[in-house]
Order: sequence, then structure tokens, then C-alpha cells
Amino acid sequence: MKFTQLKEPSIEKPLMIAAMQDMGDVGSIVIDFINTKLDTTIFREVLPSYPAYVIDNGGYIDLPEEKWQYRYAKGVIVFGGGSGQPSSTEELNILCQDVINTAKKHSTKFIYTLGGFHTARPTEKNPRTFVTTTSMELTDQVRKLGIETTPEASIITGFNGLILGFAKMNGIQGIGLYAELNEPKIPQYRSAKNIIKTLEKLTYQKFGDTSELDLMADQVESKTQSGN
Repeated sequence: MKFTQLKEPSIEKPLMIAAMQDMGDVGSIVIDFINTKLDTTIFREVLPSYPAYVIDNGGYIDLPEEKWQYRYAKGVIVFGGGSGQPSSTEELNILCQDVINTAKKHSTKFIYTLGGFHTARPTEKNPRTFVTTTSMELTDQVRKLGIETTPEASIITGFNGLILGFAKMNGIQGIGLYAELNEPKIPQYRSAKNIIKTLEKLTYQKFGDTSELDLMADQVESKTQSGN
């Protein structure tokens, strides 16, 4: 992987929000939303060693312009987004460690990650967000805020789960937020909105008006229904 430091941000003890594209595009939707609303500035970027896929344009292919960015605003570092994840476990581990190294460099005490939670329960227009943390003590604090924790034991794959493991191994507290969704292959804007609202409750911050996500959800649902 290629890591490029574009500038040195003047920021100390920020919280970090780190998530990558996953089912329902939840990770990318939330990261893009926060970057836009907070008007974050890029300071570091990552390029994969090899493409994980190619784009067929109907007779000829293009290579994806895949890259992931570290961005910052007052009191926060935002990492991720993009349209995919590393194609190998080795590169995923390298990337997770780089996120941890960047967090340590700026004395980050808390890492939040997020993604989708595939469920058979019909979510209608009200998906729930479940939370898991890096310690029982932290989970108890989250429950006192009235936030639901993950209902059962499971394995969380990909960056949006593994980064919590890296945080725990490096003595950094972490919280993962995972919103319900029924259709992993369709962008889930309502799930993303619910995560943002839960994240605001956990961080005591406001990330901006989410009404545009409702509009995007309506458009996706309209197209899906008309296609059936």
C-alpha cells in the first residue's frame, strides 16, 4: 500500500471516526456526510497496492480509482469512505495499523466505527442501531444512555469490525455502531441517518441536518418499487 502525508494537521486529542464501504454502503454514506457537513480537510491518503476489481463499461474495462483519505476538522479525525476495502487480509491489517498509528500520533483516546447490520426483521423506515464496545465497562456506560447493544454473539468481518480489535490491542477505547438493513446491495440512507443520530448522542456533537438522507432514501425506495 502507498501512504502519502499531504500535511500535518494541528490537532490534539481528537475523537476519530473511521469506517469503510460495506453492505448497504452505510460506512461510505456516513463518512461522506460527516466530511461534507464538517467541511473536513484532507491530510493523508492511502492507495491500495492492487485493484480488488475492474469496471466493465460494456465491452472494455477501466481500473477503479480507489483511495482512502484521512481528513480532519476541529476536534475530529475522519477516515475512510471510498468504494471498497483492501483486497487481502494482509493489506487490511496494514491499513488498520496505520489508522491506529495516526490515532496515537494525535493522542486520540476514542475511535468510533460503523456499518450495516443485516437482519431478517423488516425495518420499514425505522432501522435500529446497535452498539458494541471494546470493554464491558464502556458497554455499561453506553446502556445507561439508553442505546441498544448488539443482541447476540457474532463475528464482525472487514475494516468496520477489525479496527475495534486493533484499538483494543493498542489501549484505545472503541465503539462500533451497526444499523439494521434488509437489502445489503442497495444504499441504505435511513440506516446511515440512524447511525449519525446515535453517534451524535454518544459524542455530544452535532453533524448537521440529515433531511437530505431521507430524500435519498425515498428516491432509492421509489426506484426499487417501480422496478418490481
